[in-house]
Order: sequence, then structure tokens, then C-alpha cells
Amino acid sequence: MGGRSSQPVTVKGDWLTSTATQAVFDAYSAAGHSVFVVGGCVRNALLGEPVSDIDMSSAVPPQTARAFLEDAGFRVVPTGIDHGTITVLSKGIPHEITTFRKDIETDGRHAVVVFSDSMEDDAARRDFTINALYADRNGQVLDPIGGLNDIQARRVQFIGSAKDRIQEDYLRSLRFFRFHARYGDAAQGFDADALAAIAANLDGLSQLSRERVGIELIKLLGVDDPAAAIMSMQQIGMLAQLI
Repeated sequence: MGGRSSQPVTVKGDWLTSTATQAVFDAYSAAGHSVFVVGGCVRNALLGEPVSDIDMSSAVPPQTARAFLEDAGFRVVPTGIDHGTITVLSKGIPHEITTFRKDIETDGRHAVVVFSDSMEDDAARRDFTINALYADRNGQVLDPIGGLNDIQARRVQFIGSAKDRIQEDYLRSLRFFRFHARYGDAAQGFDADALAAIAANLDGLSQLSRERVGIELIKLLGVDDPAAAIMSMQQIGMLAQLI
């Protein structure tokens, strides 16, 4: 995993500075809480890619957040409230907000989680370092696990132990190839530790539903140049396992 960047980094974009998104930040601030944008929107903004979805994260439990957000006039949809996720509609734009979480049990497909007040806990349960970046309302990036250096190097790596991350959810093996095909530096090739861990855990793919696998493969085929990823998948035996 890359080390932490020592220089302050900020993200910018209409998706962040819009009155719709800033209104959500305002509601949390008025209630005495903090909330952060996280994951794909931060990653894409740093890489100069389009931002389509706005995901956010906070230490506030979902029922507490729902109450003060509705009091502030927002429509709140309990999309996955038992797992910590609500969707807040601000000026018609969905903002998916999930409470910081920590895995306490995983089976390769699903996780049992508990809510946490720690951003570090929340970052540690994510898949790749480039997906574990947070930013405040001003775009200041928070990097709990050292993903900024990997963003700058366009390097796709699992967080911590690749084997552990894969065994938490075997779909991550497929996601690794899609993310590398879209965001990785082709000249660097694939992370050797990741490939070894994926190859050693191919049997776990049989636990996944055809629907989840199919969606992920379609996304992979939709990137500009999936050829290297597909070739690598074939070389380690993944395509044969999926077929």
C-alpha cells in the first residue's frame, strides 16, 4: 500500500460546490455533526474523470441523521437504513449517506457490520486504496489509509491484505480488473500480490450470483480498453472458473 501524501490535496467540481450538496453539509453542521464525500466521487475528481454519483459518510447513526435531515426539509429515503445507508434528496439530486462501519463477520458475499465513529474503521473495510478517500465540504482530502499516492501513481491495490479483502467479498476479484482497466497505469502492469491472491481464491467465485458476476463483467467490457485485463483473467484461470 502506498504511503500517505504529506502535501494537502483538494478536490474541486460543480458536484461538490453546488447548492444541493452544500445544503447537505449545512444540515449536518447545524445539527453539530460532520459529513464527508467519499469513494468514487473523490477518486474520479482527483483523476479528472466525470463524477456521476455523490456518496457521503459520517459517524452519525442513520436514524439520527434521518431525523434532523427531515426536520431541515429534506426528503430522506431509507434505502439501506439497517446497514447504515440513507439517500437524501437535495434539490432533486440523490446523496447516498452511509454511517461509518466496521465489519465483524464476512462470508465472501455479505458482511455483518456495526456502526463506528472512526473514519479509519470505515476506510479499512473498503476494497481498494483509491476508493478510501474522503473530502470535507471545502474539498480538503482526508486520506486515512494512504490512497492518495496510489491515485497519483494510478495504482490499483487492495487495502491491507489482498487475500482478506477478497475473502470478504469474492466479487472484488472481478472489480480489481475493472478498476485497473479504467483507472490503472497500463505500463505498470497488475499488482503481483493482488494477482496471486485472486488466483488462490478462484473457487470463491462460485459463491457469487450470476447476476452480480454478469453486471461486473458488463462494466468491465464497457471500459475503453479491457483487453489487458481480460488477458490477465484468462492467464490466471479466472475466465475458465467463471464459465
